[in-house]
Amino acid sequence: MILMSTRDLFEENAEDYDRWYEENAEVAESEGRLVESLMSAAPEPRAEIGVGTGYFAKRAGVGIGIDPAAAMLRIARGRVEHLVRGTGEHLPLADSSLGSVLIVVTICFADDPRKMLEESFRVLRKGGIAVVCVVPRDSPLGELYIDLGRKGHRYYSRARFYGKSEVALLMREAGFEVVEALGTLRHGLKARGPEEPSRELEGAGFVCFKGVKR
Repeated sequence: MILMSTRDLFEENAEDYDRWYEENAEVAESEGRLVESLMSAAPEPRAEIGVGTGYFAKRAGVGIGIDPAAAMLRIARGRVEHLVRGTGEHLPLADSSLGSVLIVVTICFADDPRKMLEESFRVLRKGGIAVVCVVPRDSPLGELYIDLGRKGHRYYSRARFYGKSEVALLMREAGFEVVEALGTLRHGLKARGPEEPSRELEGAGFVCFKGVKR
């Protein structure tokens, strides 16, 4: 889920990062269900930018994973068929070569999120979709993560959090038509059991936007 300026963070902590999904299984399940709901009918081939250790790519049937951290890609083996070391700002893919792109919180660690979204637009064919997910700054969970970042949290201190309207605007500026948005984690980390995706975004701690390249 990273670009060059935070590559060191994830190179050094890949196993710790991957354990998060086990230690926070209900939160991860809620996020996974939301990603699956927007990617279930997504055209192929599918790629995830900032694939990390492959948790979301595996759930969403994504066949191509791109990440600059070699340690993350080693863990992703077996979960994602094709792995490529590279950055979201300079995707090693041809124009109009993909049907779908998945980006899960990668823009929060990006050197240049606008360039990453422009690159996503470039590699998608006409009618292709991009699913972009974030922990919104304007949510209780986002506020918690921001506070933890101020206190020196390993990951959140290196992240930039965006409001929902900011994400939609970045996507539109890159050329996408934003056609859908779904949220989950209205109870944050205190959820008792996985939540289903909802069109109600107020208070949602994890929100995904679906954009189309017309």
